[in-house]
Amino acid sequence: MTLERDALTDSIDRAAETVGSVWPLHSFVTANPLAGFEDQPFHRAVAEAEQLFGGRGYPHPTVFRQAWENGQIDPDVLAAELDAHDVSGDPETLLEEMTAAESRRQTETDAAAETLDRVLSKWLAAFLDQGQAQWSMPGRDQGFYAAWRALVPHDDEVPTCEDPADLPESPTTALDTVLSEYPQGRWEAIFEHHLAALPGWTGFIKQRADGHAGPWQEAHPVSLLEYLAVRLTLAELLDAPVAPDEGEHGAGDHEADTDEIARAGDEDVPLPEMWLTAWEKSYRARLLDQIDREATTSQSTDDQRPAAQLVFCIDTRSEVIRRHVEAAGPYETHGYAGFFGVPMRYEAYDSDVEVDACPPIVDPQHRVTERRRSDTDARKTPRDWWSQLTTAGRKHLKSLKTNVAAAFTFVEGGGSAYGGAMAARTLFPSTVADVSGAIDDWTPDHAEICRPTVDRCADPEGDEPLPQGMTLEEKVSYAETAFDLMGWEEFARLVVFTGHASETTNNPFDSSLDCGACAGNPGGPNARVLAAICNDEDVRATLRERGFDVPADTVFLAGEHNTTTDEIALFDGHVPESHASDLERLREVLERARAAAAAERTASMPGSDPADAVRETERRTADWAETRPEWGLAGNASFVIGPRELTEGRNLEGRAFLHSYDWTTDPDGEALEAIVTGPLVVTQWINNQYYFATVDNGVYGSGSKVTQNPRGNVGVVQGNGGDLMTGLPLQSLMAADDQPYHQPLRLTAVIHAPVDRVTEILRDHAAVGELFDNGWLSLTVVDPEQENEPFHYQGDLEWEPQVREPIVH
Repeated sequence: MTLERDALTDSIDRAAETVGSVWPLHSFVTANPLAGFEDQPFHRAVAEAEQLFGGRGYPHPTVFRQAWENGQIDPDVLAAELDAHDVSGDPETLLEEMTAAESRRQTETDAAAETLDRVLSKWLAAFLDQGQAQWSMPGRDQGFYAAWRALVPHDDEVPTCEDPADLPESPTTALDTVLSEYPQGRWEAIFEHHLAALPGWTGFIKQRADGHAGPWQEAHPVSLLEYLAVRLTLAELLDAPVAPDEGEHGAGDHEADTDEIARAGDEDVPLPEMWLTAWEKSYRARLLDQIDREATTSQSTDDQRPAAQLVFCIDTRSEVIRRHVEAAGPYETHGYAGFFGVPMRYEAYDSDVEVDACPPIVDPQHRVTERRRSDTDARKTPRDWWSQLTTAGRKHLKSLKTNVAAAFTFVEGGGSAYGGAMAARTLFPSTVADVSGAIDDWTPDHAEICRPTVDRCADPEGDEPLPQGMTLEEKVSYAETAFDLMGWEEFARLVVFTGHASETTNNPFDSSLDCGACAGNPGGPNARVLAAICNDEDVRATLRERGFDVPADTVFLAGEHNTTTDEIALFDGHVPESHASDLERLREVLERARAAAAAERTASMPGSDPADAVRETERRTADWAETRPEWGLAGNASFVIGPRELTEGRNLEGRAFLHSYDWTTDPDGEALEAIVTGPLVVTQWINNQYYFATVDNGVYGSGSKVTQNPRGNVGVVQGNGGDLMTGLPLQSLMAADDQPYHQPLRLTAVIHAPVDRVTEILRDHAAVGELFDNGWLSLTVVDPEQENEPFHYQGDLEWEPQVREPIVH
C-alpha cells in the first residue's frame, strides 16, 4: 500500500510526544526530560517512562535512607503520609523493602538492537555534525535519508547492502516497505519504540525539525520521518526487531517489582512516592517557617531612599549574593527573569554568530546587534588587536593540526611548546588565571566601546524575519512590564540590571552554567538592553504619563554576575560624574559581598580551600582538570514569588528561585499571571531536569565527565559512541559517587497573593494547573488578605489551610 505522507507524519508526531526536545550543548536549554508525560499524574508518568526509556523515576533507597538519617524527613510527616495511603510498617522495614525491590531491578538487552543503535549513532553523528569534522559527510544537502542511502553500501557493519539501488528511493517508500508486514494499528507503537531507543539523537532531530536550528537545518535537512526510515531499514538489514514484543517497554522485570511495592490507596501510589512526598513536605515546612508573616509589600518600610537597587536573575545562585549585598548596606535587591523581559536575537560585537537570548518558550521579537559608540575612537583598540590575533592564531593552529600534510611535522615541532602549556595549566592553574585576568584588564570589554542598537532601524529585507531594534512603544512596554512585575513605585539614584554568566575552561557543559532564561547564554546583553531602554528620555517621559515617576537623578546601568567567582562587573561607561561617589561605594559593597558569597559557596565544594575563597574560585575558572567549577543550580527546591520582605535576612542556602512581586500594585493579577505562566513553568523544567538527572544519571543525565566525549559540536556521548546524552553530568549533581549534593525534590512554589487571585489564574490556564494537579510541583499561597496564612493547593482548584509545623533540626 502507499502511505499518505501527511498521515504518516501525524502518526510519527504523536509517537514523538513522549521524547523531549534536546538543544545543542553550546546553547544548553534546560527541560523536563519527561515533558511528554506532564498530562499524567507523576507516579503514572515515571512508571510509563521507566517502561519506555528504562530510567528510574524515584531516588534510590540509599538516598532516602541518607535523608532520613540526616533528619531531612520529618518522622511525623512521614507517618502521616504513610497513614494517608494505609501503609503500615516502621521506616527501617520500608527502606529494606524498597532496597530489596531495587536489587531485583533488571534491564534486558537484545544484541541485534544494540548493534542497530551503535551503527545508527555513528551515521547520526556524521550527518548532524555542526562544524567539528574537518571532512564532513558527503551529500548532506540532500537530507539524511538520501545521504545515508548513497553511502551505506560502503559500511562494513552493514554487509547485506551492496548498492543504493537495493534500497527504496524515498524515506516514505522505505517506511512503506518495512511497515507493510504490520497492521496500521501497530505503527504508532513501533514508531514510539524506535524513537525512544535513542532519545538523545531523537530529541535533537526533533528540535532541529521544529525550526530552532537555523542555517544548519536549512543546509542539512533532517526529520523524524527520515530518521525512522533509516532506522527501520537498518533494522531489517541487521536482522534487528522492528516491532517490540507485545507488552515490551524496555523495563525488564521491574514492572512486577513496581506493583509489589505499590500499596492500596489513591490509585496505587508507589511507596517511593510516599517517601518523596514526605521529604518534600518536610522541606516545605522549613521554608514556610522562614517566611516573614508580617511581610506586606515590596516597598521599603522606612522613608530612606535605597543607595542603589540591584535586579538579579531569579536564579538560585542569585539568592546567595543578594543576601550579602543587602547585609553590606542600604541596598535593595530584586528578582526578575534573567532575560529581563526582552525577547531578542543578539549578535555581539566582533562576532558573526547570532543567539536567541530568551527562554525557549518565547520567540525572539527583535534583532539586537552591538555597534561602536559614537564617542569612542574609530581606530582599533587593544581589544580589536587581541581579538584578531587570537582568532588568527586559533585558525592557524587548527589548520596545522588537521592538515594531513602538516599534522605530523607540526606535532614534532610543537610538542615541547604544547607540553609546557599543558604542564602550566595542570600544575599552576592559579597562575594561568592571573595571566588571563591581566589580559582581560588590558583589553577593554566590548561593553566599554560599543552599545546595543535598541532603536528601530529599517524594516527587515529579504529572508530576515526579525526587525532590527524596537519602536518607542515596544521599549516602553518592556520597561513598564519590568516595573509592573516587580511592583516598583520608587527608584534609587542607581538601578543595576544584573545578568549572570559563568567562567570555566575545558568544560563542554559551560553553557549549562549560564543563564537559562537566555537559552544558555550570558545575561549581560539583555541587562544592557533594558538599561539602555530605561535611560531613554522619550521612554521615561511616556512612563511618567503611565504612572511611573522615574526621578531625573536615577541612572540605569547593567552588570553581570560571574556565578563561578561571584564577581559583579558593572557596565558604567555612561554614568555621569554626579554619580561617581555612589558608584564607588557600590563597587566596595560588591567586593565585600563577593568575598562573603564565595566563602559560603566554596565551603560546599569538595576539595576546595576555604582559606582564600576568592582565590579558590578563580583557580576553578582556569583549571582545565576541574570537573566541578561550580554547583550551578544544584540544590534548587523552591520558587518564591513575592516581595523581598518575605525572605529578607533569611538564609535559603541557594535553594530558592526568587521573583519579586507586589500584589498591591497588581489589582488585575496580570503581572502574577505572567510570572506563573512564564518563569514558574521554566523553573519547573529546571527542577525536573536536576531531579531526574540525579535519580538516574545514566538515563536522564550524561554520566561522568571523565568518560565523556564531545560529538559534532552538538553534545556528548559516553565512550566512543552511542546515544547523545541529554542531561547534566554526574559532577554537577553529586559530591561523591554515592553522595548526592542535589536533593532530588520536586519544586515547591510559594506565592504571596490572595488565594482567589491564584485560583483564577489556574482556572484560566489549564496547562499550568495540570502541572500542580498531577504532582509535578506543589503550590502554597501565603494570603496577605488572611493575615499571611498559608494555604496548600490540593488539586482541582481546592485549597487547604496549612498548620505550620515546627522546624526540624
